[in-house]
Amino acid sequence: METVSPGIWTHLGQRALVWPGKNWPLGATWSPQSTNFAVHAPNATACWLCVFDDDGAETRHQLTERSLGIWHGALPDIAPGTRYGYRVDGPWDPAQGFRFNPHKLLLDPYALATSGTIDPAPALFGYDQDDPTLRDEQDSAPHTGRSVVVDPSFDWEGDAPMRRRWRDTVIYEAHVKGMTKLHDRVPEELRGTYAGLATPAVVDYLHDLGVTAVELLPVQQFFSEPALLQRGTVNYWGYNTIGYFAPHAGYSSSGDRGGQVAEFKHLVKTLHAAGLEVILDVVYNHTAEGGALGPTLSFRGLDDRGFYKRVKPQRDAESGLEIFDDTYWDVTGCGNTVAAGEPQALRLILDSLRYWVTEMHVDGFRFDLMSALTRTGYDIDMNSRLLLAIGQDPVLRHVKLIAEPWDASMDGYLVGRMPPPWVEWNDQYRDEIRDFWRNHTSGIRTVATRLAGSSDLYADDGRSAYNSVNFITAHDGFTLRDLVSYEHKHNEANGEDNRDGTDNNRSWNHGLEGETDDDALVAVRRRQAANMMATLCLSNGVPMITAGDERGRTQGGNNNAYCQDNETSWIDWRPDDAWLDVYEITKLALRLRREHPALRQRHWFEGRPTIRGGPKDLAWLHPSGREMTGDDWYDPELRTVGMFVSGAPLREPGPRGEQLVDTSFMLWFNSGWLPQRVELPENDWVQEGVVVLSTDVNLPVGTRVQAGERIAIGRRTVVVLEA
Repeated sequence: METVSPGIWTHLGQRALVWPGKNWPLGATWSPQSTNFAVHAPNATACWLCVFDDDGAETRHQLTERSLGIWHGALPDIAPGTRYGYRVDGPWDPAQGFRFNPHKLLLDPYALATSGTIDPAPALFGYDQDDPTLRDEQDSAPHTGRSVVVDPSFDWEGDAPMRRRWRDTVIYEAHVKGMTKLHDRVPEELRGTYAGLATPAVVDYLHDLGVTAVELLPVQQFFSEPALLQRGTVNYWGYNTIGYFAPHAGYSSSGDRGGQVAEFKHLVKTLHAAGLEVILDVVYNHTAEGGALGPTLSFRGLDDRGFYKRVKPQRDAESGLEIFDDTYWDVTGCGNTVAAGEPQALRLILDSLRYWVTEMHVDGFRFDLMSALTRTGYDIDMNSRLLLAIGQDPVLRHVKLIAEPWDASMDGYLVGRMPPPWVEWNDQYRDEIRDFWRNHTSGIRTVATRLAGSSDLYADDGRSAYNSVNFITAHDGFTLRDLVSYEHKHNEANGEDNRDGTDNNRSWNHGLEGETDDDALVAVRRRQAANMMATLCLSNGVPMITAGDERGRTQGGNNNAYCQDNETSWIDWRPDDAWLDVYEITKLALRLRREHPALRQRHWFEGRPTIRGGPKDLAWLHPSGREMTGDDWYDPELRTVGMFVSGAPLREPGPRGEQLVDTSFMLWFNSGWLPQRVELPENDWVQEGVVVLSTDVNLPVGTRVQAGERIAIGRRTVVVLEA
């Protein structure tokens, strides 16, 4: 490398031809004639495109054209699979948001693929390790990843994003690698990859279970935090994004030179062919660059000032001048917060979302820590630029949009407040259903509200029950098996002295901490797991199942396995330890839900007949067979409730306005310590009931019950009768 003037380089004295190119679209746009490169760095004074050959040798091409803050140029004879990056020069003033450092190789924020990863070398950081006010001059290229030029062509064979109705949706939250890494019926070379997830062994399993949508933990390119790498672990979950257009290269069986793009598209096309939607868990609230002392990987070196939120400046008491420091304003708990209201950050988020819909055919998104993205300045704003932009976007407003409606701040808890067309993770459902089944409730009134769709959260502004994404477990926290086996977290393997992870687990070990060979105790735990899965699948709203819960996956009591890329997190597909009875109950509950619109209604229950002289659309029953009274709802000792759901007819009309008629159901939930005698109410609409789902071994499926007959419901059981 030869220096020809301060901050400007050529390779071995040879200046390569760079055509002017154009400032749109951003990223690397390949064609057989040339590849256009465009990157946003409005405050930079110089920019170089760095191209790497197959041996890793770097050639730097200075981009001299700049339009609207975008540096651009085109190079002929660039083949797909070519690796590249940027170096950018400009002022070094971290307090003002200027962190330009030409010694750091930067990923293209709009790259469609990446190659390689990072290591925690000091050169990865833009500042001097001994004095963060100084710029570090070590070359980071040997220690960081590369962007990759991609040929985006793919034969979709008529595939397009799906549009399944929310009320017909059942979500399965899965990790690409963890889903197949131990799967004996997936070819070994495909395990842990997009291609592995697309194999018949997995797709047929999901279809047979009865879910309708696969929600993938982050698959946009992420890197592990240097601190994790230094202690020999990695970020397994992937909530540390750095490339918002690139499928994570680590999940590719096709290498990391662009093949991961086609492999991901093949996965989407395969799942669509099986009737399964694809939803991505996306992390736009923060990036892998962390706090002010984090690595310089991309955004920080291009436009730190415009991409990250900064703390409010302080005013000097004597001079009256504003005093800045280099601290980021952080409501994500991850060191930085993306300034989603700033023009270029907003553009990147919207461009990325549209790309995944239009080019990758995904069907929706679950937004991690959505509250962090709703802020105007520092305040929560339901009319923020991002929410308004997505709500009016002709592409995005029609896909599935799921918010995790909180962040790491005190004011960021927004459950029940997200505007249409958003639906939300409902943690109140999670907490109250957990409490009900561990016998820690002071009454069942709130439990009934959750079973019926959480109208207290969503009915007051015209939304529907499907605005509640109901879940009992998620990737973050105990698995379902651990929820009934542990009362305390056991996160020692994470290397943080068991300080990480929540202590508010609302779990119950049923008298013994951890796994056991006691068959009777295991049977109780399995029944409790089946109870919670049946409750989840039959509640009004959108159920979300965490992958492996339906077959008894355990993490050994680790409730924060984010850094466990090993058998702790991977699904064990061996049948010998699987809770197959829980699987069968889950499958049965989902079949009932799928076949009976009475169990997945869009309209709110009103507690009155849908036709004159008919039954109430919803009635809550005391075990004695009478309807619940006001005193019953506040009875702290009551642990059993009946839920009568009428299907004769449904409140929702058919496609031509006709009345839809379905079966009626009587659902009994008993979380008590003792069996409970209950009565099937006798009236003009119910003469007989047949058990169609039961976790009570003494009331098997097929048992017939006459109206007015009293039957014994076993302790801690769910029984569903079709009337």
